[in-house]
Amino acid sequence: MSTHIPEIRTVQVMRYITPLREGGSLPAIAEADDGFMYVIKFSGAGQGRKSLIAELIGAEIARVLGLKIPEVVFATLDEAFGRTEPDEEIQDLLKASTGLNLGLHYLSGSITFDPAIFTVDPKLASQIVWLDCLLTNVDRTPKNTNMLSWHKELWLIDFGASLYFHHSWQNWKAQAEKPFVLVKDHVLLPQATQLDLVDTEFKKLLTKDVVENIIAVIPEVWLQDEKTFSSVEEHQQAYIDFLLTRITHSENFVNEARHAHALFI
Repeated sequence: MSTHIPEIRTVQVMRYITPLREGGSLPAIAEADDGFMYVIKFSGAGQGRKSLIAELIGAEIARVLGLKIPEVVFATLDEAFGRTEPDEEIQDLLKASTGLNLGLHYLSGSITFDPAIFTVDPKLASQIVWLDCLLTNVDRTPKNTNMLSWHKELWLIDFGASLYFHHSWQNWKAQAEKPFVLVKDHVLLPQATQLDLVDTEFKKLLTKDVVENIIAVIPEVWLQDEKTFSSVEEHQQAYIDFLLTRITHSENFVNEARHAHALFI
């Protein structure tokens, strides 16, 4: 069995283009030194580096599972970047984000997923629901689907609200085995009729090696300030243990999703 090893490029942000004000943490479209445009998630934003960690973990797990995800890059900002920005709020954000941030390739021409317009295959819907239950992603609802239609395919974006337990790290071991009750609000839950099949397939893909390789690419600078752990290695291991425990006990969140789905019938 092949082992997924994430390969994350690093780019230098050269030009700030426009903020995406629908995002609470003011992500922005920017151009990098490779000539491409990215949606930049800033380390100095409200949820800080934890949001970037959740974004990185979520995107790379989704990629292992065969779902469509824009390329993720590490995006560096130097101290001079943003000094000419006239908006004080944005200028403060850029100053606070000097160093390493996260970028997702900008899907130019994409259309926001609208459940009233687009139909999603039951297998794909089940895959996305399973993934969001694993990651405890609270942010894929009818009001904010965080999905795009691009070249007639469904692409997932924005995992920053996932893994919400890590904002406090309280009882995280117990949290790993809990069902995801907010699945009842998932935009694709009504179409998710193949959860058992997906559960069997996805558990085979998310091996211990795969999870460890994904956690290994989290930059150390994003892990250093957490007071709960005595070292970066201990911090990394906590993410690994949380995910592996949750995968092992996936029947807990699958049963919750199945129960919530039954309410639509």
